[in-house]
Amino acid sequence: MNEVGVVIVVLVLVFVLPLWIVLHYVTRWRSNRSLSAEDGRMLGELWENAERMESRIHALERILDNEAPGWRNKR
Repeated sequence: MNEVGVVIVVLVLVFVLPLWIVLHYVTRWRSNRSLSAEDGRMLGELWENAERMESRIHALERILDNEAPGWRNKR
């Protein structure tokens, strides 16, 4: 390979290829930045499940407070 070919390959590897890779992933990041409809629905379901679990835990704690007053100190 002659000197001009080596210079062109080095320039492509040093400047063009890294710039292309960075721009490629920036573009992919921008397209995936928002939630899809399915992800939004799943997030809503998880939120509702968490709220139901929280209310159940509070109910269980009230029951335990009434039936076994010292249950929190037994750890």
